[in-house]
Amino acid sequence: MSHYGTATDRTYARAGLGAPVRRGRRPALVVVDLTRGFTEDRFPTGADLSEVVAATARLIEVGRPADVPVVFTAISYAPAEVSGGRIAWLRKAPGLGALLEGSEAVALDPRLPRRETDTLVVKKGASAFFGTTLAATLTALGCDTAVVCGATTSGCVRATAVDAVQSGFPVLVPRECVGDRAAGPHSAALFDIQAKYGDVVAVDDAVAYLGGLTGDLGDDAHNPPP
Repeated sequence: MSHYGTATDRTYARAGLGAPVRRGRRPALVVVDLTRGFTEDRFPTGADLSEVVAATARLIEVGRPADVPVVFTAISYAPAEVSGGRIAWLRKAPGLGALLEGSEAVALDPRLPRRETDTLVVKKGASAFFGTTLAATLTALGCDTAVVCGATTSGCVRATAVDAVQSGFPVLVPRECVGDRAAGPHSAALFDIQAKYGDVVAVDDAVAYLGGLTGDLGDDAHNPPP
């Protein structure tokens, strides 16, 4: 199941964890917080996630011919939300208060192939679903699977994967398309996602999955396969 060792693997297998998810025919790419404040190490909140951005860009481009929807997310705060102490998360992680609306830090990484037709979800918490319209958007698009990319693996990616499956969407996480500030939390989060919430897959697997889709996703969006 993982590189954590046979004893851990046996424990999780005995608990009945880690079963593969069902992959649908109408996936969406949910690109979590690949903003400059997370993908560039010149920001205190960030790290050099150039490889993650490149792998995610590759996945986005592969999905375009099949009209795979792409939803980008960004954490962004108004000055009053930071200075007023209104958000409990910022009292625990005050450094995130630097992610001010309109600043460079909250701009999507320019290396991502974003189109005007792609959805942008602005959020205040870790999960892309909490307090946002993401679940309703995916449902309206007829999506049946969430392919989650982005940063950070141990924070917003994991929280998004948890809420995605709780919202009824099978989850895939391409490991090369997610990143973190440190290796330990990154690996632990991937292990946890694989065990309980979704399938952690190689980016080549995700590319083959998206590349194998055919037809217009919108034509039969409300007629799921048996």
